[in-house]
Amino acid sequence: MTQTYGPEFTRFFPAIVCALKEMGGSATTSEAIDRSIELLGISEDEQNVELASGSSRVRNQAQWARLYMARGGILDSSRRGVWQLTESGSSIDPESFDWRELFRDVQRKFADERRKRDDDEPETSDDADAEIPNVDYRTKVLQIAGSISPAGFERLCQRLLRESGFETVTVTGRSGDGGIDGIGTLQINPFVSFNVLFQCKRYSGSVSPSQIRDFRGAMQGRADKGLIITTGTFTVEAKREARRDGAPPIELVDGDELIRLFESLELGLVARTTYDVDESFFAQYEE
Repeated sequence: MTQTYGPEFTRFFPAIVCALKEMGGSATTSEAIDRSIELLGISEDEQNVELASGSSRVRNQAQWARLYMARGGILDSSRRGVWQLTESGSSIDPESFDWRELFRDVQRKFADERRKRDDDEPETSDDADAEIPNVDYRTKVLQIAGSISPAGFERLCQRLLRESGFETVTVTGRSGDGGIDGIGTLQINPFVSFNVLFQCKRYSGSVSPSQIRDFRGAMQGRADKGLIITTGTFTVEAKREARRDGAPPIELVDGDELIRLFESLELGLVARTTYDVDESFFAQYEE
């Protein structure tokens, strides 16, 4: 399933369809990309390769594949954060489908749009360096969070945890503590609470399984659960290590989940309401 049909990102086309079919036709962005990486057998070393911006090259390729598949009618692009097969996408055989023609058809659409708008579409011929178009507030928030000092990022995570229901959240601010940046208490109900040790990674790359193991070793016997928050990503192997049977569980919050927290808590983001015009309403008064 490693065949490409143009730029390297096209190798994800059949893998994404297979992954979504396995998961009932839809999945979150993280689930879809993680399973596609597993199906393609992409190594951890390749998952750690970064673009100039510090984002994951492999995950950027998966996003390019999604863009093309959505434009080609294979995926539904209407729901942010959820990848879903369309009716036609659900019916195709990913191994026999003409993915090369899909790629060429979408390329023609982009070319037609450029001619109509006299505007430049991002280049996609060398996907190793071209990033998926994403200049919205999510990108800006991650850029800002990634540029503040390590101590500032720890305080930012402290605020997020407090706003999310944690109590007595303390940032240790000590070096040589096994990567532990703080501790908080999550009150489940009046009778049950958990002590949670957390680590804050102002990080552009992918967190590896060895870093998960190191953190787990540092928290041993000190808390009920662990939490790692990063502006970057986690490799598939790191996620597997975090939920390994028989080991203390570690919750993972990557850059995408971090953005969802800012959105739901409305921290650092100002919600804005807009309206669509109902022309049929006004049409009744034209006569």
